[in-house]
Amino acid sequence: MNEIEKKKAPGREEVEVLGATYEAGKPVGEDMGKWNKFSSRPEILKYLETGQRYFYSQEWFGSEKRKTPA
Repeated sequence: MNEIEKKKAPGREEVEVLGATYEAGKPVGEDMGKWNKFSSRPEILKYLETGQRYFYSQEWFGSEKRKTPA
């Protein structure tokens, strides 16, 4: 699982590179692929409204604030 390979890097000698770090397989179970974060419709709507406020807003908060607009 945690394979370390030695490869040649440009301008350097051999370096250690971390290989694949995931476990192979597929999800199983009844809720496979479902996102059951919310239990009611009002919670879902509140989540979507909050996301739109951040996406469409011209006023940003905290670390999201930029000096020059993108």
